[in-house]
Amino acid sequence: MNYLGAALEQQNTSRKIGSKRGTIYDSSGKNILAISSTVYTVTVNPMKIENSKKESLASILSEIFELDYEKTLKKINKNTGTENIVKRQDKDKTDKLRLWMEKNNIFNGINIDEDTKRYYPYSILASHVIGFCGSDNQGLDGIEAKYDDVLKGKFGKINSLTDAKGRSFGEEGETLEEPKMGKSLILSIDVNIQSIVQKYLEEACIDNKCTDGGSIIAINPKNGNILALANYPWYNLNEPYKISDNQVENLWDSMDQSQKSNALMAMWRNKAIADTYEPGSTFKLVTASASLEEGIAEVDKKGAFACTGSIEIAGVRIKCWRYYRPHGGESLREALMNSCNPVFIGLGQKIGVERYYSYLEKFGFLKKTGIDLPGEASSIFLKQGSVGPVELATISFGQRFEVTPLQMITMVSTIGNKGRYVKPRIVIGEKNEETGEILEYEPQYGEQVISEETANNVLSMMESVVSEGTGKNAKVIGYRIGGKTGTSEDGVNTGKYVTSFVGIAEVDNPEFAILITLYNPTGEGGHQGGGVAAPIGGQIFSEVLPYLEVIQGNQEEVSVQNVSEL
Repeated sequence: MNYLGAALEQQNTSRKIGSKRGTIYDSSGKNILAISSTVYTVTVNPMKIENSKKESLASILSEIFELDYEKTLKKINKNTGTENIVKRQDKDKTDKLRLWMEKNNIFNGINIDEDTKRYYPYSILASHVIGFCGSDNQGLDGIEAKYDDVLKGKFGKINSLTDAKGRSFGEEGETLEEPKMGKSLILSIDVNIQSIVQKYLEEACIDNKCTDGGSIIAINPKNGNILALANYPWYNLNEPYKISDNQVENLWDSMDQSQKSNALMAMWRNKAIADTYEPGSTFKLVTASASLEEGIAEVDKKGAFACTGSIEIAGVRIKCWRYYRPHGGESLREALMNSCNPVFIGLGQKIGVERYYSYLEKFGFLKKTGIDLPGEASSIFLKQGSVGPVELATISFGQRFEVTPLQMITMVSTIGNKGRYVKPRIVIGEKNEETGEILEYEPQYGEQVISEETANNVLSMMESVVSEGTGKNAKVIGYRIGGKTGTSEDGVNTGKYVTSFVGIAEVDNPEFAILITLYNPTGEGGHQGGGVAAPIGGQIFSEVLPYLEVIQGNQEEVSVQNVSEL
């Protein structure tokens, strides 16, 4: 046995000093989303405390920090080097302990060390993006978890040398290893846009009685910056273990541990990236893009298509949503405005499985986007070899497969970025707080999925959807907004629906795109995308576009509006 080594280990004790996590800022680099404040950890060295003072010490510790006296006394009576009493206490409480120590002439055996506590100034804002920390200040979810190694810094230590009886040699027997602060992060999230998005998402979910909540993602198509990402219901980052759903909260005491754990996981779940859904008619933008790129269709060729109310594919008749009053002759633009299923089914058959899947791959639907957040899900498509004519038909108008909302907004962002894929992202830079130096992360671009000409044509058709078609409830006077509505079943024979709207502005120079997804709206407004989701898009555009100082592209509308107000 190595007695010398054992003796040295016994005579050396160390206390860990928490490192200060880096701050998390919004896109301005000024608004603080997460910050570490100074708190204090109290520990004792039982062998350094006189036996005659242990009971009174246990009493004052229990009183100040609201602890169980017997448990506290048991710790103080142990024959160990260091015992934790409390963590992350405010200064006013530790000051009371310091005052008691002075009055009782106790200077050894009680340690009050600086520590840090995470605080979120905006509470519920972007909760599913930012995430939160655990009891040891480690990131447990969101950006806090994904970038934990960047944010956490390096712990410090106070090493103390004692004699064989555990008595301290005093300050000369202590060495300090200073903690090192973590780096700060700058997110793409804009506090003002995030606030607007959360306001209207909450209103939409409550007014439309969305039993399964909803999500909204807003993105800058030019660089992939996620300007806002919200899931409803959200939760308070400063109280991450407090249930935000009133119904669940009322049942909390009757739930077992497994049920409670599942409820918390559901509350923390970032549905916008971790859940998949059938996109419905918003996916017709993919079919339209591929058709134009392949030269199969033209935008405004009158009577190029004929809707008779249904179409037969491999012996299976698939109806148009307006089968009772067919659309008749249509151009591609009119088919998108009318959201006519038979036209897009026919286009899908002409494109063929192999070419259609190549566009799915290029638009990013067959892989994860790789966004810098934990928990991203994969899409659910049939393998290419298993896709027959009927399966291709349903894919062509957005049914019988599932994608994430993030994949959908990335597709629209690609169209808005002149047809070139751009990777969505949350973190746009990091900051060294000691030097003030900022390292900017460069956007990541992929291949040219469709030509700039095709992208412009699709945007033009999307504008017609909003100005005259199913998306007209998203219209905002003076702005050229493009969009597409969607309604789909949430699973097979569930009786539930997902309603959505995707929009982009200004169509001639897109700077802002948004996807609204509402899960199982059961209110009086129904569950159609045009009637439920599109109006929310219009409300958000009406506030965000002026905030971003987007130049109004339709001055004629503004002039007409001004004249009508005279």
